[in-house]
Amino acid sequence: MKLTKPQIFPTTKSFWLAMAILAAILIARLFYLYIGYKEFITKPFYFIYGNVLSMELKPDATYPHTLLKIQSDDGFEFYTKSYTKLPQDIKRIRLQIFPNEKINFPKYISTFFVNGKVKEIVQTEKTFRDEIVFGIISQHTNKNIKSLYPAMFFNTPVDKDLRDTVIVLGISHLIALSGFNLSILWGVIYGVLWLIYRPLQQRYFPYRYALFDLGLVAIIFLGVYVYMTDFSPSLIRAYLMVVMGWAILLAGLELVSFSFLALVGALLLVVFPSLILSLSFWFSMAGVFYIFLILHYNKETNKHLIAWLFIPLGVFAFMQPMVHGFFGATSVYQLLSIPLEFLYIIFYPATMALHFFGFGGVLDNALLALFAFPPQETTESLLPWWALGGYIAIGFGAIQYKYLFLALCAISLGYSIYLFTFV
Repeated sequence: MKLTKPQIFPTTKSFWLAMAILAAILIARLFYLYIGYKEFITKPFYFIYGNVLSMELKPDATYPHTLLKIQSDDGFEFYTKSYTKLPQDIKRIRLQIFPNEKINFPKYISTFFVNGKVKEIVQTEKTFRDEIVFGIISQHTNKNIKSLYPAMFFNTPVDKDLRDTVIVLGISHLIALSGFNLSILWGVIYGVLWLIYRPLQQRYFPYRYALFDLGLVAIIFLGVYVYMTDFSPSLIRAYLMVVMGWAILLAGLELVSFSFLALVGALLLVVFPSLILSLSFWFSMAGVFYIFLILHYNKETNKHLIAWLFIPLGVFAFMQPMVHGFFGATSVYQLLSIPLEFLYIIFYPATMALHFFGFGGVLDNALLALFAFPPQETTESLLPWWALGGYIAIGFGAIQYKYLFLALCAISLGYSIYLFTFV
């Protein structure tokens, strides 16, 4: 008889009790934010300081301007326009903003547009991170490549041309820093340290627990990395998930469980209420959900077959209805994202090492060939809301019933064939 690890929640009742408590906390947090929102929109203007997250020139607009994305010191994230010419390398500014009731509460807790005036460009000293980014850029000559690597390593803004290209290729999720990046780094750090740690452990300290020692080093390293990205919100969420997963493993509890995923999601919503309106958050949760679903029904299948075939192909197919419920852009070149994800597992840490030793430009020609490969045209194919809702419902039902899991497989596979053959 095969022993199984205990679940995080021993009973269904304890699970729903925990979810109810977290839901109550989330509601209380939203109510508190709503009070702040009502106060925010009643005042005619504010003077605030903020960091410039991105700048996009709009020279062809009726009134040419620069669209700015700002992260204020008060925690707001918003867009505003500047009709005066601004330096392209500004990091921090002082603004006067003019809120009004057009900014509704959902936009307030996520990202909103507000009219504003740039009052001052704040001079900032170069940080260690800035020096590293400059060192990365200096190893390349092509504009797109210069934009790619800093975005991939430190979550800097991506040029529009490169953004359009990666959308056609279906690899936007690889360029944006996420939990996938942290999981790769975790594996590399843990694996390299294991080669050194294992013989020493066997000889000098066999009583030590490798998961704790090496995991702690990896957690600290990843924490420093998240700090180096200026605390990118997506990476903070991913980092918290990694820490929770490590804690669950140390406690000897079952990690691959839907109750664990629900707990992580609920805790993240309590800490970051704006995630309620974040598509990237829900897409990442859906991706992990489908991985767990595949593992749930393939417990006796060869692990290598699951890791290298079932999960990549299955998650790609399962996510197509989800993604096309919100984004219609479709291209047959998006099928390249499947092999590119495999390559990325090696590419990401390898290019980090190459840039560290000053050889970052080694793969530039290969990347330029990839970026030049797809045409920029895509077709639009949105899945109706009622169909998306039914698909999500079948997915939840598949947790309990295998026939619904098989139906989910058939629907997602059929939809994928339709998208990339007939659209």
